[in-house]
Amino acid sequence: QVQLVESGGGLVQAGGSLRLSCAASGRTLSRYRMGWFRQAPGKEREFVAAFSWSGTSTFYADSVKGRFTISRDNARNTVYLQMNSLKPEDTAVYYCAADTNLYSGSYYFPATYDYWGQGTQVTVSS
Repeated sequence: QVQLVESGGGLVQAGGSLRLSCAASGRTLSRYRMGWFRQAPGKEREFVAAFSWSGTSTFYADSVKGRFTISRDNARNTVYLQMNSLKPEDTAVYYCAADTNLYSGSYYFPATYDYWGQGTQVTVSS
């Protein structure tokens, strides 16, 4: 069992920055593939960023590439999402997720992940 808790969301003006954290308990995050997703009102949950299984590669949605950075601190059992140059269209609830099954599928799809945090709200004002 993996418990994930996100924090760091809030209200920020366009062009600003936020850093989201995803702290895990119960298991060591370095053993799993970790990802970030977001969901805006009335929209489906969408991929934002993820690590490869080895943790040596990262993947980003085109909409955030060059602005967001996923990182991890294994000693703290925490994954981060640094968000810079924020835009109003980045407004959403952000979720971190853990994939514990090596054969579960692509990092891109929410169904691949079997543990989710409760989400943290990010609101970007124009």
